[in-house]
Amino acid sequence: MKRDPRFSWGFVAVAVVALVGFAVLAPALIASSGEPCCFANDRYEGICTVIPGEGETCQDILGYLNNPMSTGKTYCGNTKVRGGWIQVDCQTGKSAGQPRTTGSTTKAQRPAPAHADRASR
Repeated sequence: MKRDPRFSWGFVAVAVVALVGFAVLAPALIASSGEPCCFANDRYEGICTVIPGEGETCQDILGYLNNPMSTGKTYCGNTKVRGGWIQVDCQTGKSAGQPRTTGSTTKAQRPAPAHADRASR
């Protein structure tokens, strides 16, 4: 029995492997091509850029960064800075409109104690 030189099962096997490989990798490629989220903090140098994972939003990431009890993620170079993060525009670095969350008030922004007025009189 002679084989037809134009048809090869090896070619079919390679095509099937390529299709299965693409089907497995496609969701990961699509998820990683999302829009980045950018954040800033007075205690962090520069802008932190994060590409949200599957099922994550920029608000989820911002909530994590502002939660003093959060651990386990490696956002922003695995920073330990918690609280005071704001979302910023990735191009300009300016605030994207969200107000600072609780715990973001620095010592210089806190009102002076009431007894300070008495001492100055």
